[in-house]
Amino acid sequence: MPERFMIGTRIRERRVLAGIRQTELAQRVGISPSYLNLIEHNRRRIGGKTLLRLATALDVEASLLSEGAAATLVSGLREAAGAADDAAPERDRAEEFAERFPGWAGLVTGLYRRNGELERTIETLTDRLAHDPFLADSLHEVISAVTAIRATASILVETEALEPEWTARFHRNINEDSARLTEGAQALVKYLEGAPNRDAEVQSPQDEMHAALAARGFHFDELEREAAGPKTVARLVQAEAGRGLSGPAQTLLGAVLTQYLDDARALPMSPFLARLRKLGPDPATLAGATGAGLAQVFRRLATLPEAEAGPVGLVICDASGTLIFRKPIEGFAMPRLAGACALWPLYQALSQPLAPLRRRVRQAGRGGEAVEALAVAVPEGAPGFDRPAPVRGHMLLRPDPGAAGGAVEEIGVSCRICPLVACRARREPSILAEGF
Repeated sequence: MPERFMIGTRIRERRVLAGIRQTELAQRVGISPSYLNLIEHNRRRIGGKTLLRLATALDVEASLLSEGAAATLVSGLREAAGAADDAAPERDRAEEFAERFPGWAGLVTGLYRRNGELERTIETLTDRLAHDPFLADSLHEVISAVTAIRATASILVETEALEPEWTARFHRNINEDSARLTEGAQALVKYLEGAPNRDAEVQSPQDEMHAALAARGFHFDELEREAAGPKTVARLVQAEAGRGLSGPAQTLLGAVLTQYLDDARALPMSPFLARLRKLGPDPATLAGATGAGLAQVFRRLATLPEAEAGPVGLVICDASGTLIFRKPIEGFAMPRLAGACALWPLYQALSQPLAPLRRRVRQAGRGGEAVEALAVAVPEGAPGFDRPAPVRGHMLLRPDPGAAGGAVEEIGVSCRICPLVACRARREPSILAEGF
């Protein structure tokens, strides 16, 4: 039942709870009992003044009658219904369900949101196990030490007559391997305790670099100035080093900021923003008006303040498919480093350099809206006879333009956590699949 038709039901419930007779309430408000009866049975619309008088008579906020206390529940139910792939919930009756069964509605909404949190936790842990070199090495070290101790202990137990010299040697091995196990376990625990949550987690130089960029909103006023140069980049990197940025992360940040400086020199912010306001946000139009390449326009849009360019995400990968730059956008999850979904337009662009692609995509099982993905792969630098120029793929992400942008394609985040069934691009089973 539409929301506007539930007002009468809420008025009747409030009147009954207050112990007021229908005739008495009608008299207080100045309407006939028969008209109030029609209102309470949702058979007559109610004007603003009458609603205010009823709210005053019932001693409640008018918004509780017009919107209901279940407004947030209705929003949550609709969000959960939008994420349902197999079930077919009656979306047009969400208001009625929330009004009649607020407890159940709250439970359904809470479970849906809890499920989303758990899925994000799984994504983080899976990505960490797959791509965190320190964690992988530490686990390998711990397992190796345990295996060595187990093997040595088995020899000591199973060998009845063992020479004293060999016994002492095996004891020494156990002592050394135990010390190695202790050091490895302590280092692993210390490392894990240093990353208590998803937002604070810094796992690699790539993560450190992206955290430094995100802290500035991926925009640096210092590099937009006409006098900016390599020394400006060096000062910015040095400032981050003072905040604890590691040496490898400083190298990565310096490369990104140098590219930023080159893009800002080629497309100064003020003239570029003027063209953006005049021509609109289409990168192809902006590239034609400025003479810049699509990849450079992508990078420039991603470094502008969001208040000027709107929400813009950007993913850049090298020829191996490894993600080397990630600026996230709401509704589109990005794994760290490698292992992203092979159906991303980013990878389709790698197979046909210089050919731009435009797609509407939605990540399966996440319940989010579609986003527009524009991708192009371009060579970096000049090629030579002895070696080709390396190719990098760029994918710009923007809010969904609607049906005018074409049909929506279902894609994943990475195979390990993707719910898509019988996907032609799957590399490995998903841990979300039944019976995994």
